[in-house]
Amino acid sequence: MTSRDDILASIRANRPKVDRPLPPVPLFDDHPPASLLAAFKENLERMGGIFLDLPGAGDQLEPVRAKIAKAKVVCSTVAEVPGNRDIAAARAPQDLADVDFALVRAAFGIAETGSVLLHDSELGVNALAYLAQHLIVLLDPSDIVVNLHHAYRRSEFQHGHYAAFHTGPSATADIEGVLIHGAQGVRSLSVLPLARAAQPLGG
Repeated sequence: MTSRDDILASIRANRPKVDRPLPPVPLFDDHPPASLLAAFKENLERMGGIFLDLPGAGDQLEPVRAKIAKAKVVCSTVAEVPGNRDIAAARAPQDLADVDFALVRAAFGIAETGSVLLHDSELGVNALAYLAQHLIVLLDPSDIVVNLHHAYRRSEFQHGHYAAFHTGPSATADIEGVLIHGAQGVRSLSVLPLARAAQPLGG
């Protein structure tokens, strides 16, 4: 037995025999906003994101179709709007470097920060959320939580290999105090509050 083993064994043998559970952490949701969607929109726009209002009638996806109408390369991981670049054909992350618009669905959103959580199950290839020039996110309004305390209790953090919060487009203001969007990632992030498609019974 080495001296290291002796030290570790001594520490284990002399640990205090007391039960010290972690203190309860409140959810800080005593005064939620009247509308989670309205609060999400306000905070998203405050962080440089774009909120796409649903049309009053007709095609609910018209704001998305208008944005991608002149794009050369559109990669979509959502069934609602097809793209012309198949995410399944990407053999390496750099294969997505020429994507103009990426369309993904968020696992959920956070009213407090205007953030969306992108999970590997929705992205397919994680780099899609960073290499594309512009990111369009579909978010079910019923999937918006009050704050980060609720967010970290979501099951998405227990499953999968990757999850990241996105709050507006990539930005930096370190250089001479000038705000630059798209410095390390997408140049714009737009969110359309669109409910998930209803699942068939028994599906």
